[in-house]
Amino acid sequence: MISAYLRRCGAERVTLAPLADRRRKLEKARAILESADMVFISGGDVEAGMEVLEERQVLPFLRELFERGKPFFGSSAGSVMLGRQWVRWEDSNDDATASPFPCMGLAPIVCDAHGEAEEWEELCTLLRLTPEGTVGYGIPTGAGLCVRPDGTLEALEAPVHRYAHRGGTAVRRADLPTIAL
Repeated sequence: MISAYLRRCGAERVTLAPLADRRRKLEKARAILESADMVFISGGDVEAGMEVLEERQVLPFLRELFERGKPFFGSSAGSVMLGRQWVRWEDSNDDATASPFPCMGLAPIVCDAHGEAEEWEELCTLLRLTPEGTVGYGIPTGAGLCVRPDGTLEALEAPVHRYAHRGGTAVRRADLPTIAL
């Protein structure tokens, strides 16, 4: 399904690099990623995705590709994984049990995707656990966030919501406006 969508968006060839499948050889996945024009990180569960990347010991390789200029992009949880960190709960009903965990760190941001219906509850919880002044980005459904190599951010298709950690809470700031394409 994702492959067909990416082709409709202009990709000539989409090849799966099977990082999560233990039956496949990691060398094959590395070769696919090495030869790719871009690397796509799919959605799902952020914590489970990070666990797979850590178990397969591919994070250093992915960071090396990024440092050499390979573009990365993600969808949903994949977007979150490209950032610095995310949040987990020991008890989903108790924010006192929330704690941050590291993500890939390719984008120097924290973000969430399609959490607008819950008013970015998870992103705001994460921000309360970060240093004062940390800014987080909520990427609404149908929007995108481009993080350029120089660190500039551009909202794609729709404004991206911004929150900042101020005085122990997450405060809404002006949205990151959409760029003209």
